Amino acid sequence: MSSHTPAAQPASGLAIIPALLGMVRFEHTVFALPFAFAGALMATNAVPAWSTLGWILLAMVGARSLAMALNRIIDRTLDAANPRTAGRHLPAGRLTTMQVWVFAGISLGALVGAVSQLPSLTWWLWPVPVALFVVYPYTKRVTWACHLVLGLAIGIAPIGGWIAVTGAFALAPVLLWAAVAAWIAGFDVIYALLDVDHDRQAGIRSIPARFGEARAVRAAAALHVLALVLLAAAGIAASVSWPYYVGVAACGVILLWEHMTVRPGDEARIQAAFGTANGVMSLVFLAGVIGEVAVA
Repeated sequence: MSSHTPAAQPASGLAIIPALLGMVRFEHTVFALPFAFAGALMATNAVPAWSTLGWILLAMVGARSLAMALNRIIDRTLDAANPRTAGRHLPAGRLTTMQVWVFAGISLGALVGAVSQLPSLTWWLWPVPVALFVVYPYTKRVTWACHLVLGLAIGIAPIGGWIAVTGAFALAPVLLWAAVAAWIAGFDVIYALLDVDHDRQAGIRSIPARFGEARAVRAAAALHVLALVLLAAAGIAASVSWPYYVGVAACGVILLWEHMTVRPGDEARIQAAFGTANGVMSLVFLAGVIGEVAVA
């Protein structure tokens, strides 16, 4: 008998929907969406109109889905060559490239449709994150600073939420953008520990592949300390009160747990540090902002 495993058949009909949701890892929307809502709440220290929050939600879901679809399309060859990612939907044949392109187009339409209902500045700015979504997958081919580009792309969430409410820039949301960018870059460095050996062999750039695992963990810790400092600075710029800083302090405890948990070479610990800790942190930060609005 042949040991060859036949390729999976591409999903069709309604089966495409769960396949697409699995491809984009829809549950990871929790990383950025709470920060978008936090930016919206901090903009006026009050709850915006429910319609505004709805458009923000649609824009974020569209943007996140577009980003993941583009990443999977651009990286499909790299994913196929990596044993850890070869089972992803495109290299495994569970979705076709055309199906993912169509999904990307629908996601872009959701993003554009949502921002068309928000202040005009959001309309002029939506190409910025889209450009970063396209650029990021290529940066890992040329520079170990790719983690920072990813951070800038996802970190735009709170400034987007702020502008969706006020229609204008301010110092506080810019600091929030920088804070989330540092946080995202830090945990992406941790995630890259999963592939350090393969990345070195394949010529993929990352901080762990370039500087080693021990230095990578220290770099991630430094980025997370910077993120906490910037979150506190954003609070000062927005003139918030104590519940916000309680939330930031709680985020610090979670990040400390994350760095106590992670162990290079231990995939289970890395996955826990990457997924569980960071998903909880974003929700805790939003809770602190909600508390701030409640006592205002």
